[in-house]
Amino acid sequence: MSKELYFLRSSEQKIVTDMFKYAHLKESQNPNIYIDFYGLTPKDIGLYALVNQEIAGAIWSRELQKKDKAEGFIDENTPVLSMAVVPKFRGEGIGSFMMEQFLQEAAAVHTQISVSCDSHTRKFYEKFGFVALECNNILIKKLQIKAVIRPSEGYDPTRWMD
Repeated sequence: MSKELYFLRSSEQKIVTDMFKYAHLKESQNPNIYIDFYGLTPKDIGLYALVNQEIAGAIWSRELQKKDKAEGFIDENTPVLSMAVVPKFRGEGIGSFMMEQFLQEAAAVHTQISVSCDSHTRKFYEKFGFVALECNNILIKKLQIKAVIRPSEGYDPTRWMD
C-alpha cells in the first residue's frame, strides 16, 4: 500500500467538501462552518492522504468566527480540527498517518487546537494528547512549536496532485 500526504490548498475545496461526509460530528453541528471557503485564511491548515492514488482521508483545521462560537467551541482563536477517513480505508492507520504530520504543521501556526468528537473517536484523539474540557465531547490539545519534520517519501509540500 503506497501512502502519500499532500497539503490541502484552498483550490482543493472540493476535497474538503467531499471528505466532510466521513467526519464524525454531532448532527446538530452546522457543516458549513467547517468547509465553506476553506483555505482563504493563512491559518487554515490541512492535509490529505492518497493510498494507491486514491483519496483515503483528509484532516484540516480552521479558526471559527465569533458567530460560530455558539457551536460549543472554546473561542475564536482556537482552531477546530476536522478529520475524515473514507470507510474502506479505516483501520489501516491512515488517520494516525495524517494526524502525526498534521500536529507538527499546526504547531508552527497555533498554540492549541480543539476537536468535537463522539465516544467512538475519543480514544483516538486521546492517543495524540487531546484532553477533555468541562464539555465532555470537546477535546483540546496544547501544541508545542518544534522543527517540522516531513517524511522523505510521499510528502512534498511544493507538489500538486496531478
